[in-house]
Amino acid sequence: MRIGLLSDTHGYLDPQVYTYFEECDEIWHAGDFGGVHVSEELSAFRPLRGVYGNIDDTALRRLHPLDLKFDLDGVRIWMTHIGGYPKRYNKRVRTQLQDDAPDVFICGHSHILKVARDPAYQRMLVLNPGAAGKHGFHHVRTMMRFTIAKGTIDDLDVIELGPRSGLGKGSPS
Repeated sequence: MRIGLLSDTHGYLDPQVYTYFEECDEIWHAGDFGGVHVSEELSAFRPLRGVYGNIDDTALRRLHPLDLKFDLDGVRIWMTHIGGYPKRYNKRVRTQLQDDAPDVFICGHSHILKVARDPAYQRMLVLNPGAAGKHGFHHVRTMMRFTIAKGTIDDLDVIELGPRSGLGKGSPS
């Protein structure tokens, strides 16, 4: 199964998403959709799994949960918006990881792309696709693609969508 992963769209869905996720079987959104229209557009394109983020309103919170835990082809996955990183997890997340760590932990929120193994939790893979939207402090808009098959994640691609708005010539970094 080919997965397209993005986060922190903040109401902006780059048209390139459709090209890069054309061969994906599902799209996963790790929160801060920024509007129901983003969820609706993505789910009209491909099956969508998502969690709400801290900027998402009540309408989005009715559509998507805070946490999404599921198994896919032998891989246990937990997706939430505010999660943290190895050795720096959010307190709520850290408590749950100590009880039952997944194979793959996905979060957004930081706008910082991250792919890391956490040896403290049986080499759990931590993924943060960065931010695909135009709002925030990130410089480059990013997302990911990968394949899940027979209990493994393979063919992980990091996709750069271009600079965040306002970072053209002469703009401060």
